[in-house]
Amino acid sequence: MRPPASMPREADIVIIGGGIVGVSTALFLAEQGIDVAVCEKGHIAGEQSSRNWGWVRQQLRDTREMPMIVESLRIWRTLARDIGEDVGFHEQGIMIAARTDKEAQQYINWIKTSDEYGVETRFIEGAELAAQVRGSTVRWKGALYTPSDGRAEPHKAAPAIARAAGRKGASILTACAVRGLETEGGRVSAVVTEHGRIKTSTVLCAAGAWTSMFCRSLDVTVPQLKVRGTVARTAPAENVLDGNLYDSAIALRRRDDGGYTLAHGTILDHPITPSTFRFGFKYLPALMMEINNLRISIGREFVEEWNMPRTWALDAESPFEKTRVLNPAPSKSVLKGIRNNLDKVFPQLASVEIVESWAGMVETTPDVIPVIDRIDSIPGFYIATGFSGHGFGIGPGAGKAIAGMLTGTDSGIPLDEFRLSRFFDGTRLELQSSV
Repeated sequence: MRPPASMPREADIVIIGGGIVGVSTALFLAEQGIDVAVCEKGHIAGEQSSRNWGWVRQQLRDTREMPMIVESLRIWRTLARDIGEDVGFHEQGIMIAARTDKEAQQYINWIKTSDEYGVETRFIEGAELAAQVRGSTVRWKGALYTPSDGRAEPHKAAPAIARAAGRKGASILTACAVRGLETEGGRVSAVVTEHGRIKTSTVLCAAGAWTSMFCRSLDVTVPQLKVRGTVARTAPAENVLDGNLYDSAIALRRRDDGGYTLAHGTILDHPITPSTFRFGFKYLPALMMEINNLRISIGREFVEEWNMPRTWALDAESPFEKTRVLNPAPSKSVLKGIRNNLDKVFPQLASVEIVESWAGMVETTPDVIPVIDRIDSIPGFYIATGFSGHGFGIGPGAGKAIAGMLTGTDSGIPLDEFRLSRFFDGTRLELQSSV
């Protein structure tokens, strides 16, 4: 990561965070001729935006996210052509496999939702499923199949989008942590970075797992907890499927290099931190829904957050400079489960080597949909966070919607359901999906 050779003195809009949501927003703003600067404390897509499964999924989405993900798929289909760079996107479908009659019926029922949004989805079984997924030992009841879903390569996509935004005039500033905001008359007037001040009237915090902490320093409460996702990839291997498959034991997708990206089908790994106790009550419904899949641990993450200051001086090193990239260790037990489950479900892949593993911290909200909103107590300050493991696929659509929010233009994507106030105004939170 290289510090910026020069810093802009001012910008119309400053975006904090260089993940896929931040850089997609910057691209849509730059295309409108808006002077936008992206400040990333580490490198572009250094955290969850490059550490996810790579799925681009409409299937089984929360209905409140459907307009955004449908638009996102439309953008993904022509993104490589539009920006002139490969992002690894392939529209080869996603399958969610059912092991029980109950699961099968749940998936069949969801087809009504997909029909409402014009997304072709069907339940496949027998020979049609066997043609899509080859050599499995599991006798599934069938699978929910959305052929218009796809996959992309996380290590390619967000950096390519950031470069495209740069070519359109955006300032992409890496190794450039934002320490805080300045205000005049109660409104945002500047951001203070480790390399100096950028005058601006509008700031978007799209800082992923760091958003809640940054907002807390401004006396803005954003309920947010982290779930560790462990992922692995194999060497090139026999082609058992062309698209993406989710099963309760294993999730896998074909990679451009001929290998597979692998994850466990169900485990949610939550390291307890002080935020667990601060926000735990709001997460009780989600906890009860995922009680059988949740793995709770306590370790250095608790100590690190406990020792984190609530506020800090803007003229000295901030917590964001001390941790340039959030780089959790993959779970050894989850990796063992991935290996065992892969070998059981696809014995023809039992000899393939797992050549790399990694983990990322997924920031999630109590109802597992994002917060995309303006902060009324600080005019000019906006947040986009809590994508709950859905952010990679939905990123381009979110970027279009957020750019509309920041400029006061109609993107055609409703955002009312993503308001921050839903966690505090008595709204009954509805859970439709999981991380």
